[in-house]
Amino acid sequence: MAFAGVVGLLVVPICSVALGQPVATEVAAQTVQLNGDAGGKRFDGIGIVDGGGSTSVLLKDYPEPQRSQILDMVFKPKFGASVSALYVEIPGDGNSTQGSMPSHMHTRDDLNYSRGYMWWILQQAKKRNPNIALDGAVWSAPGWIGNGNFWSQDAADYDVKWLQGLRDVYGVQLDAIGCRNEKGADYDFVKRLRTSLNANGFEKVKIHGFDNWQSNKLDFTKDMLTDKKLRDSIDVLSAHTLMTMPASAEVQAAAAQMNKPIWNTEEHVYLKGFDCAISIVQAFNENFIRSGVTKIVNWYDIAALYPMEPYSEDPAMLLVRSPWSGSYQVREALWGYAHYGQFTQPGWQYLNGGCGELAGGGGFVTLKSPGADYSIIIETKDAKTQQQIRFQVGGGLSAGKLCVWVSDEKEQFVRQEDIKPEKGVFSLTLQPGSIYSLSTTRGQRKGSFANIPADKPFPFPYYETFDAYSPPQKWGDLPRYTADIDGAFELAERPDKNGECLRQVVPMRPISWAPDWQPYTILGDDQWQDYEISADVYLNPGDSAAVMGRVNDVGTGYGSIPKGYFLELGDDGKCRLVVIRGKMDKKKTTGDAEQQALIRARTDDSTGGEKVLGAVQLPNIGSGQWHNLKLRFAGSTIAGWVDQKPVLSATDTLYSHGMAGLLAGGDRRKFSTPYYDDVLINGINAPAPKPSSAARGQSPIYGKAL
Repeated sequence: MAFAGVVGLLVVPICSVALGQPVATEVAAQTVQLNGDAGGKRFDGIGIVDGGGSTSVLLKDYPEPQRSQILDMVFKPKFGASVSALYVEIPGDGNSTQGSMPSHMHTRDDLNYSRGYMWWILQQAKKRNPNIALDGAVWSAPGWIGNGNFWSQDAADYDVKWLQGLRDVYGVQLDAIGCRNEKGADYDFVKRLRTSLNANGFEKVKIHGFDNWQSNKLDFTKDMLTDKKLRDSIDVLSAHTLMTMPASAEVQAAAAQMNKPIWNTEEHVYLKGFDCAISIVQAFNENFIRSGVTKIVNWYDIAALYPMEPYSEDPAMLLVRSPWSGSYQVREALWGYAHYGQFTQPGWQYLNGGCGELAGGGGFVTLKSPGADYSIIIETKDAKTQQQIRFQVGGGLSAGKLCVWVSDEKEQFVRQEDIKPEKGVFSLTLQPGSIYSLSTTRGQRKGSFANIPADKPFPFPYYETFDAYSPPQKWGDLPRYTADIDGAFELAERPDKNGECLRQVVPMRPISWAPDWQPYTILGDDQWQDYEISADVYLNPGDSAAVMGRVNDVGTGYGSIPKGYFLELGDDGKCRLVVIRGKMDKKKTTGDAEQQALIRARTDDSTGGEKVLGAVQLPNIGSGQWHNLKLRFAGSTIAGWVDQKPVLSATDTLYSHGMAGLLAGGDRRKFSTPYYDDVLINGINAPAPKPSSAARGQSPIYGKAL
């Protein structure tokens, strides 16, 4: 029986009358022969990128059961998106779109496998789907690598160390690794990386190259034909945004000659609503049809970050931005992934003769299991009228019924009446603007969870002493709710051994994917107006530290200069009250015109740089001391205190609202590494609240200290 609520499917068994809406016009049927013996390219999966920015930073702070529900909606087979491929950023301390993630090696002599949440994300994905394809690459990297030159043996060793931690500590292994995201090509490096992987037990980890977006992104392919060592080092030809700039016929021919697959390691679908969902399926289909791509991942998956950060909503499949309440939102985009993820698995094959363009607009692919099962995924985004397609099934393919799942703008992922081929033949009348998945497999469902909590504002007032994380390693060395934009702010023991605190731990400017500013982290609500932000700071020699407020922008996605205010104190006693006016670096690293337009739209050319609202030289300030900084906002009056004494005041009307934050000083090479404690965000002259602690259901991301 057909389910009500979805308009879009007319099933026409051969020699029978169409069901559903009456056909408005006669459409010549397009016939497709499905031959199970036809062969075809191996299907390597569809999925998402986690990273390229700290895209999941707030997910770790969600309470249970909501945290597990979110992960189930993305990774659990035949439930939600059910993605079959996950591509992650290997964290590297630098800004790589929305923010930064802590490296496992801040310095050459440092090695720590407890930092951050990316290990946990990979564990959780693999736990839910043991067959998921795992991949990763570096965006940003610590500045010590190659003395500032990424393409070095240091970088190869850095990758190996990360893979060793993932395998030996977390029990997870990558299937593939890239050289570096969107930063050109280096033939010597990929050869060096292959040698290093082989020498350390990672012979089976494939290398893909070179993950660029420009029009010449696959030009290296011709050099592989004549350079055997290069050819032997690169297992997969990879690039970005192949929807807008497909792989040429020459590249596809060279790939076939070398028996190398082509992967799209970052596609972009910056759309809303059902338009995003159907465009995701269109991208998956067309990447194979036009470029021969056998694995495609979209940037990005879960929007677990603050709403005012760049790309904080589109194109994520879930909005996960309220861990203090447990509230989250499933978006239409998720069901675009489900139309592939719930009907296919890596190791299937694209069936020759079963993939192509629809005569009336749209496209289709047929994927066959190692057995007799098969699935057909169809999209009609660009169709103007309904059209009919007729399938003739043979060659050892299953003769059984096909389940049918349909999505359109009104309703997504709804099961329709099964189709029973008659003598191996069945027909469909396809409606415009719809997605169809047909399969001889079973078990698909539209997963969901009841009683998702209502959204609540960030808790105010908020008092963080950093003493409620014992041991810090179980929490990934990260406190709740902070989102690092540059650098890495980690839980640490106080220098005086009197409890825990927070410290900015990156000592030198990273080799960043995007231009870094200075290390800073944010938290709170970007609608806050009048409030106080205070913190105790401990300065090492040469350090400066600051508290930030009314932060209402953290950059375009390529560049991280914020908009807001800060009160800064140096170990030399210099104290400044500053407004940051957020001028961004206009250099672009993304290839498609749509993303460039988004970046330009967020770049404010009318402002720029820092404006000092006031400065003072304070006595009795030095390194190795704790001092309290407080920044107060009351309408247009902005004032600063040091050690409970007023030191600076100014009138400024540029920003009326924004989040709180912590800042560490930095110059062209060196970053300050101060300590912070007793961070208090409060009403003006209000009494201090009790220190914050884990809310009900909030728990560490790791089961034991590492």
